[in-house]
Amino acid sequence: MKILLLADEESRYLWDFYEKGKLDGLDLIISCGDLKPEYLEFIATFAHCPVLYVHGNHDTKYKSAPPEGCICIDDAMFNFQGVRILGLGGSMRYNPTALFQYTEQEMKKRIRRRWFDLKRMKGIDILVTHAPAKGLNDLPDLPHQGFECFRRLLDTYQPKIFCHGHVHLTYGNIPRLDTYGNTTIINAYERYLLDYQE
Repeated sequence: MKILLLADEESRYLWDFYEKGKLDGLDLIISCGDLKPEYLEFIATFAHCPVLYVHGNHDTKYKSAPPEGCICIDDAMFNFQGVRILGLGGSMRYNPTALFQYTEQEMKKRIRRRWFDLKRMKGIDILVTHAPAKGLNDLPDLPHQGFECFRRLLDTYQPKIFCHGHVHLTYGNIPRLDTYGNTTIINAYERYLLDYQE
């Protein structure tokens, strides 16, 4: 299964220099947040597969103008051809009045609200977030810290894939790929093509 992961920066390869066929052969597209809704709409127009997304901490425009033709999986479980996907957007709260920013406790509550879905679907295969997990390729400053409760999700359900954005690869020595237990961690900054093996 070919899955295109996107986050944080619109890909000039896909948008400015788009050519017919660049999105052919994909089974699914997942945005990990902080992308213009117009960009996701453009992608959805030319892709022949679903486009899923969670909110990034800068996606306030989505409240009034969500990307048309795309599916929001924030705070939701989504089953795609038997692949169980959980979406949890947003970042650590560093602005008290901002949308899509959460304290550790608030994120824990969001996860607890998915308890029945997680039980019914018997776990997850792909965890989609905007922020990283604490201590797994996050940064020490509050805006870019990861969530401890994401690590507990990884420990409990051991999804095959954990994809996130938020910590740009251009920030420095940030790995694109990492592992945590049995989970492959992917920083989806700009674009990454995942060959998902069921």
